[in-house]
Amino acid sequence: MEATAKSNFTGHDEHVAPKRASVFWRPTSKTGLMSWLTTVDHKRIGFLYGVFALFFFIVGGLEALLIRLQLAVPNNDLLSAQQYNELFTMHGTTMIFLAIMPLSAAFFNFMIPLQIGARDVAFPRLNSFSLWTFVAGAAIINLGWFMKAGAPDAGWFGYAPLTSSTYSPDHSIDMWVMGLQLLGVASIAASLNFIVTIINMRAPGMTMMRLPVFTWMALFTSFLLILSFPAITIALVELMMDRLFGTNFFEVSNGGMPILWQHLFWIFGHPEVYILILPAMAVISEILPTFSRKPLFGYPIVVFSGAIIGFMGFTVWSHHMFTTGMGTVATAAFALATMAIAVPTGVKIFNWIGTLWGGHLQMRTPMMFALGFIWMFMVGGFSGIMHSAAPADAQQQDSYFVVAHFHYVLIGGSLFGLLAAIHYWFPLMFGRIVSEFWGKLSFWIIFTGFNITFFPMHFLGLNGMPRRTFTYDSNLGWNTPNFIATIGALILGVGIAIYFITIVYTYFKGQKIGRDPWDARTLEWSLPCPPPEYNFAVIPKVHARDAFWYEKQHKEEIAKENAAQAKEDKAHGGIHMPFASIYPLVASIGLLVAGIGISALDHNKLIVSIIGGVIMVAGIFLWAHEGNEGYHMHADKEEKS
Repeated sequence: MEATAKSNFTGHDEHVAPKRASVFWRPTSKTGLMSWLTTVDHKRIGFLYGVFALFFFIVGGLEALLIRLQLAVPNNDLLSAQQYNELFTMHGTTMIFLAIMPLSAAFFNFMIPLQIGARDVAFPRLNSFSLWTFVAGAAIINLGWFMKAGAPDAGWFGYAPLTSSTYSPDHSIDMWVMGLQLLGVASIAASLNFIVTIINMRAPGMTMMRLPVFTWMALFTSFLLILSFPAITIALVELMMDRLFGTNFFEVSNGGMPILWQHLFWIFGHPEVYILILPAMAVISEILPTFSRKPLFGYPIVVFSGAIIGFMGFTVWSHHMFTTGMGTVATAAFALATMAIAVPTGVKIFNWIGTLWGGHLQMRTPMMFALGFIWMFMVGGFSGIMHSAAPADAQQQDSYFVVAHFHYVLIGGSLFGLLAAIHYWFPLMFGRIVSEFWGKLSFWIIFTGFNITFFPMHFLGLNGMPRRTFTYDSNLGWNTPNFIATIGALILGVGIAIYFITIVYTYFKGQKIGRDPWDARTLEWSLPCPPPEYNFAVIPKVHARDAFWYEKQHKEEIAKENAAQAKEDKAHGGIHMPFASIYPLVASIGLLVAGIGISALDHNKLIVSIIGGVIMVAGIFLWAHEGNEGYHMHADKEEKS
């Protein structure tokens, strides 16, 4: 951890004054707004990631409802063509980059240290910086809604030449580019942090092959982010150069190559699919064993298949480009790779079925969402295999069949997995358990609404309806499926509303519970609900893969180990925790100001950008010179016992 300096042991939660005079600002309270803005506690940062992600999920869902209402009947004029373009661009961008990805990051932040027996991530202040840089990027992307330029309108994929200054002369695309760049900075900072944490901060005995599957998939996802984001970063820098400085990377009239954008984008974009789906798969691999009352079937195979999926994710990007004229050799190679990547995914599904087989199944709400994930992800996977056949893909390209496919994968898959995660870990995070009645009711409404919405889109696509069309004539045969899909979207919206109302009510008024309400397997459930600031009173020693099940069966042995470790910790000054810091937030504010100056302003662009750069450099300078001072604290008596 960043904070490793030694200081005298004081009392529980009592700060130790540094021996030298300090010019650095310190928060004086652990409650109130400033405590949240300056926090470096991985649990609080995870909570904030989750709050922002769920907010943007609601925003993205409202954008989707407006799209469906526009398409409910032919020749509708609820939205203009321009408004529709803005909505589908922002819907895709919001759901992928501002909702599902940060919701995964929320669970990574909260759970990884708890699952590996650590007290925080490796670099707590860098963790805070990644959070506030994500917020800065999200703010810039959405800034166009409040400006004359309007929201971005070139699609979430940003294909050239739609994003060129010829076709998008205002600042909306500039803000989209800059916002995505900042999101990339946040993602890479967080990924490096997670990798170092998982590799270096595991508890004694926590070998790599004893890691929970969720932590394994977080590790793979972090590597995917680090390896894939440079491609989209290069593409975004080139696009910004074209727009601001008149270069010719994508300007075909001046010798540029629009297809270069597609290659760079999808070299990032297809690994991005697995960045979104691997965390959900990991959640399923945690929930099914817990509610089947048996260990995960084929644990090494599940881990290995995750690694293979991550590796092969970089070999299939051009199956998004079968209609661009790559040639028969390239098309055949990417078709075969696309078929092959289905194998490790199928292996996971068979392992999950093996876990369920013969288990003592408990059909609690997290289990319901987990089973719903498996079913709907399989539907999306089957249609994905269809797309590996280039002739079929050529017919389905840019049709509503593709819309159905990726929503079954990313909403029926990723989102259902993350909704399962919220229900599963909510008692641990907040000490309250969600009502089974309302949880299951929301599941069935969401499940029903989702399938009514997206299953008819397969037939719309096969019947020739193109995606990204804002209206259609009544004589094309698309009326009934579109109307059914819109009714389904409204049902889905009701289900999501019930889900979130239930979660919010539970947060304030739900039934309080003690530790381990599920009789779970992994270390995080050995803690009180919610966990204390320092996580573990004593860093645990891990003896088995299902570490907490082992502890329950060997209580006397574990108690002796904990007592010896507690005595050793006290001799070394107790539990050491890092100070909160405002400087990661200051650095992120500097990035926000500089980003607005570069992307959103016509006048004083250079001055505002320089001011933002100065704020950022000052924040990083003060952060770097803040030192490693921290404070020591007692564990609660309950934890010591």
